[in-house]
Order: sequence, then C-alpha cells, then structure tokens
Amino acid sequence: MNGAIGASLPVAVGVMISPLPIAAVVLMLSSAKAKVNAFAFLVGWVLAVFVIALVVAMLAGSSTDDDGGPAAWVSWTKIVLGVLVLFLCFTQWQGRPREGQQASPPKWMSAIDSFTPVKATGLAVLLGGINPKNLLLVISGGATIAAAAPDDTTAQVVASIVFAVVASLGVLLPIVIYLAMGDRAPSVLDAMKNWLVQHNNIVLAVLLLVIGVKLLGDGIAGL
Repeated sequence: MNGAIGASLPVAVGVMISPLPIAAVVLMLSSAKAKVNAFAFLVGWVLAVFVIALVVAMLAGSSTDDDGGPAAWVSWTKIVLGVLVLFLCFTQWQGRPREGQQASPPKWMSAIDSFTPVKATGLAVLLGGINPKNLLLVISGGATIAAAAPDDTTAQVVASIVFAVVASLGVLLPIVIYLAMGDRAPSVLDAMKNWLVQHNNIVLAVLLLVIGVKLLGDGIAGL
C-alpha cells in the first residue's frame, strides 16, 4: 500500500499544481455564489480524480504476469502515456506567451460569474476528468498505482483516495485563503489568478516534462 501511495505522489503533485483549475476557483470566489460554487467545484474535482484513478488502477491491476507482478502491457501503457505527456509538454511550451505578451484567459472563464453549483461541479469534472492534460496525468497516476499494487484492491482504493486528496490541494488553497484572510483575500487571489493565467503554459510544460520522463523510465524498467 505504501509503495502504491509513494509511487503515485509525484503524479498527484503534477495534477495539484495545474494552474487553470486553481484560477477557476479563484474566479468563483469573486462571484455572487462564492462559497457554494467553490466547494461544489472542489467536490466535483475530488470525485472525478478519484474515480478515474481508481478505475484505471483496478483495470490495470487485475492483470498480473506469472511472478505476480504487473503484466507487461501495464509497462507499455506507461511508456505510451509518457510519450503522450511529453508531446503535451512540447505543445504547452510552444504555446507559451513570448516576452512582453499577455496571455489570454480561456473564454469559459468569462462565464464563471453566472455559474450555479451544478455548473461549477460540471466544470470540475470537465477540467479534472475530461481535459486531455489532466486526464493523461490522472490515468498515469492510476497506472502507477496498479503497477505498485497489482491485485491488491484495498491498496488501490486507499492509494487512489490519497492521490485524489493530494491532487486537490491546489484547488483547495484559494478556498483556504478566502476563508482565512478576510478583507485581504481578494487582492491576494486576484494576483494569484493573474500569475496562473500568465504562466499556465510554462508551469504545465515543466510539470509534464518531469512526469513524462518518470513514466517512460518506470515503463522501461518494468519490461
């Protein structure tokens, strides 16, 4: 169990630092339904990450080779995921704002002011479980858990819970700032949002590079 948790933590940190979901929560905290929308987003995010990681871990972990370790296809899956993550790293780096350029926030951010809790939850599921960048990372986390704990359902469930909790600390941080800092929170959150939007591509590129290389290494080592 500890091995599955430890092996998946680097990927969970990659999901945790995803800039756009954090910026989305910051915007929700400046809307009319600040608390309810932000908490709805947090719940949707945790559930999306947990369910996908667990499903991947259980599917991949159900196949073992003759010595009880993960099947060879699990290692090949990690290699393919590593290549895809590195490709995303390249596209993020290519799309970064050049010096002196101002990054444009995604169009969906302009609609957050009118969000209901249901829409906030839906956006969390979309960003956490359908958006290709995060989806690849969450699938990678599930595959890593499966490789570390094949045929151990309890370990897979516990590791997936820990993975989802760690992956959600990033979107939890703005909520903590909002509740703890009172009148100072809006200026801090606004500065955070602007920085995240401006540096989204660069932050993601670095994270994807590290995680992609790790996945490739783990996959090659498992063959």
